[in-house]
Amino acid sequence: MAPAKIVIIGGGFAGVECARYLERRLRPEEAFIQLVSPDAGLLYLPLLPQVASGTLNPRSVSVPLRRLLRRTEVVPGMAVGVEPGTRRVVVRRTRTSGRETALEYDQLVLAPGSITRIMDVPGLQEHGFGMKTLAEAMYLRDHVLRQLDIAAVRGGLDEDQARLNFVTIGAGYAGTETAAVLNKVCRAAAGRFFPEVESGMVRWHLVTRGDRIMPELGDKLGAEAKRILAERGIELITGASAAEVTANGVKLTNGRFIPSRTVLWTAGVAPSPLAAHLGAETDKGRIIAQADLSVPGLPGVWAMGDAAAVPDTAEGDGQVCAPTAQHAMRQGRHLGKNLVATLRGETPAPYRHPDLGMVVDLGGRDALARPLGVGLRGVPAQFVARGYHLIALRTIVARARVAFDWAVHGLAGDDFLRIGYADHKVHTIGGFEQSGCYLPADEVPRVVKELGDPE
Repeated sequence: MAPAKIVIIGGGFAGVECARYLERRLRPEEAFIQLVSPDAGLLYLPLLPQVASGTLNPRSVSVPLRRLLRRTEVVPGMAVGVEPGTRRVVVRRTRTSGRETALEYDQLVLAPGSITRIMDVPGLQEHGFGMKTLAEAMYLRDHVLRQLDIAAVRGGLDEDQARLNFVTIGAGYAGTETAAVLNKVCRAAAGRFFPEVESGMVRWHLVTRGDRIMPELGDKLGAEAKRILAERGIELITGASAAEVTANGVKLTNGRFIPSRTVLWTAGVAPSPLAAHLGAETDKGRIIAQADLSVPGLPGVWAMGDAAAVPDTAEGDGQVCAPTAQHAMRQGRHLGKNLVATLRGETPAPYRHPDLGMVVDLGGRDALARPLGVGLRGVPAQFVARGYHLIALRTIVARARVAFDWAVHGLAGDDFLRIGYADHKVHTIGGFEQSGCYLPADEVPRVVKELGDPE
């Protein structure tokens, strides 16, 4: 009997954990595993703000897939279409040539993750910055330091102040952490390396529709986060969002205009557009999966991670699992178990995982953590946060690099070095995340037919 063809779409936490489990538990004659990913590495998203701040080296937070996966065939490219009827996936192999191919599957694992949720805000695509990819984090750091460079030599007070106004839309974990650590970087740089720029001129604004930040932390820790941000000079603007983004600033929905050259958009994520191709039921764009992670009505199709609405059996009351790294990693391993069980004629088990809590690193000694419902702040929270991140990293090499970077940065500080990414062609959120590359759902059958037999 020929090995089952298992195609995993997505090289994030969920997809990689699933592939690793399958490699350990299935023999080569049982299954041939392919993992489709546009990137060569597994990016540890929770540490992206520390890449933007310069605390961590970019290589430290991305583990090469071929170091993690020994027997899985890594297919470089974007899965841009799925046709369940013929059990084929359309893959665009390279970003430059646009060459497409079709992969045949017996079991399809959908873990394409999420993209930045772009609202219908004029100018956001052209002038906004994202924080979802390694390239975006590095580009944002370069851009922010460039504003300090220019403000130090221009001399025009109004323009300098606009360049030193930084606006973050969205007060979730990514937005709050990024604003906190980059504000710290800017004020430190202004004090040490840019004497022409007064640290008081650096102003970060954190904009949120609600009146709370990071509500999952609870009221007490949320209030503590507000206090820390206020002490650092970060202005929290509640009850508002972006109405329009221009090259010279952002107009908020409350009518206020903030002159700025840096508008960071972190107001939530949206499931991968690939979810729309299956004809399956969705919940706010996420594929509705059963408790065992299978997709109802589509034999051989499974879904997990940010792109799937998986019942949270630990919480009950019709809740679905939050789109967090914690759930994605555990769903990946659990789906691996269920695939092994399915191929061997056994019954898949429902996914169940209680929330272990959240950690937030605001830079320096400021951190907040809520492990198992226990609220921590300051150094104890920082110890828990960094310990959790080290455990979650997938290889000993990655853990060593991150720990080394933390130690060196703690001893030597930041060099405020700018690589030069921001000096050249302007990049957009959609360009970094390739969110516009997916095929329209009604075009997939035609493309599959033109491609002929799969490779």
